[in-house]
Amino acid sequence: MQKRLLFLGVGSLALVVAAAAALRPQNPPASPPAKASCDLGAGKSITIDYSSPRAKGRKIFDGLVPYGKVWRAGANSATTFVTTADLKVGGTDVPAGSYTIFAIPEADKWTLIISKKTGEWGTNYPGPSEDLARIPMKVSATSAAVENFTIALDKSANGCTLHMDWEKTSASADVVKK
Repeated sequence: MQKRLLFLGVGSLALVVAAAAALRPQNPPASPPAKASCDLGAGKSITIDYSSPRAKGRKIFDGLVPYGKVWRAGANSATTFVTTADLKVGGTDVPAGSYTIFAIPEADKWTLIISKKTGEWGTNYPGPSEDLARIPMKVSATSAAVENFTIALDKSANGCTLHMDWEKTSASADVVKK
């Protein structure tokens, strides 16, 4: 009888501990998943999935992200770019399909890399032989510091404008449906 009561007591305690752990607030991921999308009309769209790292007081460009080197444009898994329409990105043809995007940031210019290879993790840039295109991006200063790396697709008259904003930098390229 005592063993049975002891067993029930230990089992009840285990349930209470498990319930308390489940109710405890979870820490958000350091670089949560994010998404940008643009509706191009006629059932066509662009979607970018990425992870959004935080600045956390660090120097980002020419610090955490070196100038002149390929960067994964986000964190964790490589950033995906999926279009259901044939596009012109910065004047360069990009057929409908799934791609991975990278960037080469510099102080006064950026290069957007659209890679044909998909499924990379993190910084595993597959190399120039897998590039579909390298596209110049316009660079400007943001009006205020941007804590969270953000990719946006802002609707424009003929498509959208791709923006990558972080720290005090904004890089952009026009995206037009062909």
